[in-house]
Amino acid sequence: MERCVVRCVESESKLTISFSLNGSNKHMLRDKTEPLGKLLDRIANNSVKTTAGKSKKHKPSKEKPESQEADKPETSLSVNGQPVSPETLNSDAWEDGAVLQVGDLQYKVERNPPTFTQCELPSSLMAGFPVCPKIEIEFGDLKDCEFSWFKESSASAYITGDAECWREAGSERVFTPSNLDIGLRLMLKCTPGDGSKIGEPKKLVSSSAVEAGPGICTFDNRHIYTQKLTDEGSLRVVSYNILADVYAQTDLSKTVLYPYCAPYALQMDYRQNLIKKELSGYNADIICLQEVDKCVFVDLLCPALDAFGLDGVFRIKEKQHEGLATYFRRSKLKLVEQYDVMLSEALTTDPIHRQLWEKVSCSPSLKEKKKKK
Repeated sequence: MERCVVRCVESESKLTISFSLNGSNKHMLRDKTEPLGKLLDRIANNSVKTTAGKSKKHKPSKEKPESQEADKPETSLSVNGQPVSPETLNSDAWEDGAVLQVGDLQYKVERNPPTFTQCELPSSLMAGFPVCPKIEIEFGDLKDCEFSWFKESSASAYITGDAECWREAGSERVFTPSNLDIGLRLMLKCTPGDGSKIGEPKKLVSSSAVEAGPGICTFDNRHIYTQKLTDEGSLRVVSYNILADVYAQTDLSKTVLYPYCAPYALQMDYRQNLIKKELSGYNADIICLQEVDKCVFVDLLCPALDAFGLDGVFRIKEKQHEGLATYFRRSKLKLVEQYDVMLSEALTTDPIHRQLWEKVSCSPSLKEKKKKK
């Protein structure tokens, strides 16, 4: 039986119905308060139009509107074998497990099944560095999803279109390619779930092949001391300035601050691999990051650190393009409240800092500098 996916949420006035009809994917947006009969009639009309459209590729259709009306398939919706009244509102009619009949075709209705709303692989892949897909799910939980990683059997297999070019390589949310995978593309098959049912799986193929990593990194020795999570009753805190991409790409950075650094090593596509591996390897309970671009927080850090059990909050600086990010381990901590404190504002207005502000004010240049920070 084919699938008919219905998305219906309380906060929205419309629902969507998606299914395949005569080889064409249909996505219908309808009012929740619309009578079911009106929608079923629209589905029947679509069936006639789809069939007529296919026939026109072979010869012009001379059928009259009356003939097309007669060709409309019988369309109905039933629950437990009982037809649903055409007067029933859409919001009530489309139950999970209902059966949509369009002529000889039957569709099983899946109401709000687990669905990936976003699913992407990073553009840069390096041997020895974790690959963390960016995934967002609706009506499900990432811990209940299934992941299967595949790699090419050879560097030319994907180009030649070899159907048997993929070999299974892993079954976790995060995959770390080895040196043996250099030159090969990766494919991820992920299936959304909620613990009781699964949704439509997605397949993602990397846009580039795995490249060689930089070899031994300075943080590898530090990871020797942080191989395990902390015991109950203790916390490990990491503070790190990751160098905002907005600063890394300036002429000052390239010629004065970091002239010893190759241009490719200042690119975020390259640096994000090192950042994710280093931060995840510390097994920290709290991570405080400075100079975080908003897009880096949303698109790179959150998907990666979420896969390692960390949630995060972000606050952009006033009149800046970067800010501060704080991550915490879900198994030990939870966010109760969030307070964003501007230090310059607190220093000048909060009575608790009055004595400090008086000392700072003794130096006009320092006072002006702190007010602008």
